[in-house]
This record gives sequence, C-alpha cells and structure tokens, in this order.
Amino acid sequence: MSRRICKPFFIVGPTASGKSALAVALAQKWDGEIVNADAFQLYRGMDLLTAKPGKKDFQTLPHHLYGVLPLTEACDAQRYRDMALPVIADIMARGKLPIVVGGSGLYIKALSHGLAPLPPTDPELRARVVAMAAEEAREMLLKLDPQAAQNVPLANPRYVSRALEICLLTGQPQSALRQTFAQTEPAGAGVLLQWERDVLYDRINRRVHIMLEQGLLAEVSALPELGITAQKAIGLREMQAHLRGEMTLEAATEQMQQNTRRYAKRQGTWFRRETWLQTICLNPESTAESLLEILSDHFPCLPPPLPSSPSPSI
Repeated sequence: MSRRICKPFFIVGPTASGKSALAVALAQKWDGEIVNADAFQLYRGMDLLTAKPGKKDFQTLPHHLYGVLPLTEACDAQRYRDMALPVIADIMARGKLPIVVGGSGLYIKALSHGLAPLPPTDPELRARVVAMAAEEAREMLLKLDPQAAQNVPLANPRYVSRALEICLLTGQPQSALRQTFAQTEPAGAGVLLQWERDVLYDRINRRVHIMLEQGLLAEVSALPELGITAQKAIGLREMQAHLRGEMTLEAATEQMQQNTRRYAKRQGTWFRRETWLQTICLNPESTAESLLEILSDHFPCLPPPLPSSPSPSI
C-alpha cells in the first residue's frame, strides 16, 4: 500500500554531532531518502574535508545533493533551495520520507521557512564585500542594519558578508527582509542534536585525526582552483598551509580542530534560535536505535516503521 508523505523531516546540529548516522538509521526504519543540507558537501572532490557519508551509506540508501556542484561554482541559500525543493517533491511523490540532514543554518532555513525575494547577486559587489576585512564588514553591516546583531552570527564572516550584500543590493536592512522567517510556519518537523560541549569538542578533535588517517592531505593536494564558496571549507587553508611548508602538520591539525570547534559553537548559537526544532540531548551511551525510539514518541507525523534492520552507532 502506498503512503502519502506530507512534509520532510529535518535532522540538524553542529558538525560531528552524529547527524548522518541518525539519518541513515531513520531512513532504514521509515523508508526514507536522505537530502543533503550541508553547504560544502554539495561539492565534488572534497569528500574527506567535508565529512561526507561513506561509500557504504551511499550504496545502502538513496542520498541526494551530495557532490553535485563543481568546485568552481558559487552557491547560496536561494540556489540550494531551488535545487532541493524538486528533489524533496519527487521523494514525497514516491511515498518516501525526505530526511533533510545538515548543519548549514541558512540552507535549512531556506527550506523550512523560505527566503525573502532578493535581487540577483551582483558578482562585482559580492567580490568587494568578500574582500573586506572582517571587522570592517561587521561595522558596515551594523551601521546599515543595527538589528543584524539579533539575527546574524557576527563571528561568522560568511554570514556577515551575505547579510551586508543583501543590505547593499536592496537598500533595505536585511533583518526586515528576513521577517518572513518568523511569520511562516515551518515546512516540516525536525530535531536538533545537542551534546555537552566537552564531549562534542572531543568528537571533533578525533574526527580530524580520522580524516588525516584516511588521506585528507592527498585529497587537498589534488584539489584544482576553487570558487568563492568551496574555498571557505573549514580545514582547507590549514592543510594547504602545511602542504606549502608554512605550518607543521601538528600545528595545522590543531588549527583545523580549533576552527571546527568555533564553527560548531556558531552552529549551536544559530540552531538554538530555531524553536520549531525538538532538541535531543545526546551522551556517549546514545545509539541510533535509542534515538529512533525517542523520535517515534515525539513525532506521530512519521510514517509507520519498516521491519527492524540494524542501525549504525551515532
């Protein structure tokens, strides 16, 4: 008997929080297909650097929007939304559950609440904004839009640059344009995975070492010229600096770990404002199976589960 799926399910959280493992377990249990919502996993050629799911996961379940863009192309939330909506619609039309998984807050928001209509990007303006010093960009943004301190992660140069670009393109405060977010019901349900800070930071540190063991340096050294979005992937500059002989591997590793931890902190700040998400607190004893039980209790909107199948660890 076919099923009618009405809304996608979102699994979000900071990097290294176990989103991909839970998404696989949920897809196996509820006959779902996984849709990427990580800005950097959209690109081809940075599998280790961006912590894409492994080959086994791709072979086991349908995964969408992983490695679909060349490294030279820019991407933003609007382009991501335009790519993701037809994929999600097709999954639902086939009676499957779309499971959107990722940590890029604005990309998630573009799907869950939509985006205010904006004029096309001006490449010359974007280049000027991106070239600005971080402090200069923040000061200009807050001058044009004092409310930006409430809805833009000011420690994240990428979000600051985009918000400033919106102000300059439209002649309006970007915060006013983003009010549509607060006035729109979310197009789905979902969870935010949360860890104690020290545990999450330890997971991040260990994952960087695993990336190196699996061949991260070889992957980075083989990368061609990168576009404006792909070149912002965390860890890229550190490993390139080591390959040029400017940093020891130990120093590059520590810097990558630190920058990843800072990114995780910014992600946590962003997602804590997303009150439509159900927060699930994890600990070292958490398993995919135990989380599935929690999801079943909290989300009656999920379809009836399929017969039991093994679930990966978080």
